[in-house]
Amino acid sequence: MNLLSVQGTGAALTIALFLFCLFIVHAIKLAKIGWRTLFKKLPPQEPKKPEPKPEPVYFIVERKKKKAKTDYSEPKRIQFK
Repeated sequence: MNLLSVQGTGAALTIALFLFCLFIVHAIKLAKIGWRTLFKKLPPQEPKKPEPKPEPVYFIVERKKKKAKTDYSEPKRIQFK
């Protein structure tokens, strides 16, 4: 007795085939990358140069200004026509 119908079996086999092909394609791509890196020679490392002293940082500081006095004149009357 079949547990799956014909359509279910076909769908399961299609998904399995897709995953198998996906795995094969990625395995081939990774194998190519690995094959290229086997024969690649790394450049010789240059000796590290001592870092130069950092230049001093100067901050420009503004002097504090006195607040303007808040003296208001009398309010003006506005007339609408």
